[in-house]
Amino acid sequence: MAQDMTPSTQWRESVPPGEAGRFASYGQQFAAIQARKSRRYGTGRALHRKQLTAAKGTFEVLADVPDFARHGLFASPQTFEARVRLSNGGMDRAADSTPDIRGFAIRVLGVKGDSALGNGPAVSQDFALINQEVFGFPSSAEFVDFVVAASAGMGSLIRFLIKRYGLLGGPARLVKLMRTMGKPFSGFATEMHFSAAPIACGPYAVRVRLLPSAGNGPARADAKQNWGADFSTHLRDKDLKWDVQLQPYLDDQRTPIEDASVNWPSPYATVARLTLPRQDTESSQGKALMAEVEQSIFDPWQALAEHRPLGDVQRARKVVYFESQKGRGAA
Repeated sequence: MAQDMTPSTQWRESVPPGEAGRFASYGQQFAAIQARKSRRYGTGRALHRKQLTAAKGTFEVLADVPDFARHGLFASPQTFEARVRLSNGGMDRAADSTPDIRGFAIRVLGVKGDSALGNGPAVSQDFALINQEVFGFPSSAEFVDFVVAASAGMGSLIRFLIKRYGLLGGPARLVKLMRTMGKPFSGFATEMHFSAAPIACGPYAVRVRLLPSAGNGPARADAKQNWGADFSTHLRDKDLKWDVQLQPYLDDQRTPIEDASVNWPSPYATVARLTLPRQDTESSQGKALMAEVEQSIFDPWQALAEHRPLGDVQRARKVVYFESQKGRGAA
């Protein structure tokens, strides 16, 4: 018997007592890591420090959008200017061949409506996407502890994992994490990227997926030596396109809001198209854009109120991202 996949508005967030204080502590920990790494590498972000390249393009909301998606940015067909930042997820500026999470951030400009931050009109609608369909941890608490331990080196991380998960569980957890970070990746022009954590879509809740067009061309064998150069080569040859898709909440069991490590089974629906026209990222204009993007904010809380980030991981991001922005002079 087929399962019911009807989008539901019956989602809710569950905010435990003391969360604000806990998140403030996370912000301080990430700020300290960022400051330490910036002394080594120069001013930058705590995570996704290594920008690989940047590009400009358009974000086109399509006409044939399902009812659950017709809210906020996706309420009616229109085209917006967009900026894209591609990055490695780590705290260091490691070689591109190093196993890592890859980040595909989009900033949609010219949106109109109240901000998710509650501080007036929204200045953009940002999407922070990674090459993993789910978040690697069920909660922000576990993730922060992992990052703090990892920031001090592999020895510190191993001791933390054994203390947290035991003599057998610790190494097993490390192997699982390395498999996640070492997931095969063919390049930003050819791989899917995901929000992993949910956002609101009016009265609904959704996750976001970026699906590359087959017309973007095949993966290149040597791409992992320099992800930015690989992407730039694709972009010099042709326009690159992706479908922007939304995946709706169904119920608390199958599509939990608070546990970002659970993969949702609901189908994705295409609602928009991201197009990056042919451009030379190595030209003077391209380098100027890269510098502009590196200084910019890409934050899921830079969003329309109708697309407010949802769940524990997203609420923690609100605090941690802001501390990061202040630390690098972007706030």
